[in-house]
Amino acid sequence: MALVSLCALAAAVAPAARGQDGSDSPGGISVEENQQVFATLCALDAAGFQAEESTLGDSAAPIAFRQELLRLQGPATDAVRSYYNGHPGANPGTLLSRYITFALVLGPPPRFSFQINEDELPPEALALEDFQPLLGAFYQEAQLESRWQTMQPERVRLSGTYRALLRGVVVKTNAYLREIVGSRGGRTFTLYVEPLAGGRTNFRNLGDHYALVVGPNPNDSEDEVQHAYLHFMLDPMVIADLNKLEAKRPLLDIGGRAPELPDEFRNDLTSFVDECVVKAVELKLRNISAAQREAVLKQDDDAGFVMVRPLYAGLAKFEKDTPSMTYYLADLVAGVDVAAEQKRFEGYTFATAETAPAKTQPDGEAAAPSKAQLLAQGDREIALHNGEAAAAAFNQVLQAYPNDPEALYGLAVASVLSGHADESRELFQRVIATAGSSNSSAPTNPTVVAWSHIYLGRIADLEGTRDLAIKEYRAALAVAGAPDAARLAAQRGVDQAYAPPARGGGDNTQQP
Repeated sequence: MALVSLCALAAAVAPAARGQDGSDSPGGISVEENQQVFATLCALDAAGFQAEESTLGDSAAPIAFRQELLRLQGPATDAVRSYYNGHPGANPGTLLSRYITFALVLGPPPRFSFQINEDELPPEALALEDFQPLLGAFYQEAQLESRWQTMQPERVRLSGTYRALLRGVVVKTNAYLREIVGSRGGRTFTLYVEPLAGGRTNFRNLGDHYALVVGPNPNDSEDEVQHAYLHFMLDPMVIADLNKLEAKRPLLDIGGRAPELPDEFRNDLTSFVDECVVKAVELKLRNISAAQREAVLKQDDDAGFVMVRPLYAGLAKFEKDTPSMTYYLADLVAGVDVAAEQKRFEGYTFATAETAPAKTQPDGEAAAPSKAQLLAQGDREIALHNGEAAAAAFNQVLQAYPNDPEALYGLAVASVLSGHADESRELFQRVIATAGSSNSSAPTNPTVVAWSHIYLGRIADLEGTRDLAIKEYRAALAVAGAPDAARLAAQRGVDQAYAPPARGGGDNTQQP
């Protein structure tokens, strides 16, 4: 298969989203309300999510509202609770993140139809596909339309505060970067205000659409808003010339030695450099003393973000120059002296995890991530279009479970993202063979089997072997228990040869 064909197929993996009303505010930056997020959080609260924790701030209204939700009774509520209890998360933050991602790709009530192609859904949202009809039924039974109005005064009050907060962040940030707020090629940055979100701020990057779900405590959210907005501004600049980043890989090797470096950065050079750039600029924008600034830089060093300090120093030259950050960032990154940083970190002792009791085995050895955690990590990396990092997570699962269908399928999709045609074909075939083997100890997942056939059909279409493609699409249609989205995609494959649309196109037959 030609590389360009596989890259076209991989473009289908990129998530997308659109504004609730289909339009963007000037500059694509706005503060909005979102009934989909509200309804999803209502369902979670009714099911008992974090009911024992105080996450709603000091306002009495959200606390009383949650208590009402916990007292709800009815068949739809029972179905939501049963689903919630049957799909536990690794921790509350991860679970909430999954449902927030799901809510952000839904259309308005009462149907809550997916607003992007169902087969382009981010993996976290796809994993909750069966929750969608339950949410619609719960919305009707719990009379969430009227409950939305009950919380509206609180939401309006918070929205005004967040608009002022965001306005200040935008003005300060763009003045420093010497960038102009205007049309940014369809890219959007939206704060969704929801009192039920509690104390956890959830940041999502769905393609070119950056979304931050914020709760009842604006004073505690400013740092998260600042950090997310810097990503919105700086991400495109960092990825503008990826080839030049490779020279900085030795610094990722150094940072990777730090126990506290988050997993999503360990195998992804682009994300690592991007986060260090954001942290460096973020520190420049903070009004703190020299001693406090040095403490932050030391924390970044200890955590493995070893590029923050030299990038911060390099910004001094930017401040004396005249071009905007768009034209300066490549020089800023290139100016980091790899040899000097390698010498600085010779024999360096990185910080150890402060949460050792939660991450350490009784014998003192670090606990390995669970299979579920690694699968979730791989899915997140696919949503971020990071094929290499996703492959690393799925390979860890396969080391312990060599024929796990979900890990094989995830690795196959990661191979599509990375442009490895032959490897992806072999892996999709292994998913199908493993699921059909009587010797397999892993349960058969009809979703991954059906989509494996569909991917094989699309690969065959791209190679011009139409007979083989139709055979794969029909095999997908024959998979018992396959989701409707897979059946629709397979039938369309039978009816017409697959041709990847232009990025952001309207085809409804792509699968992440």
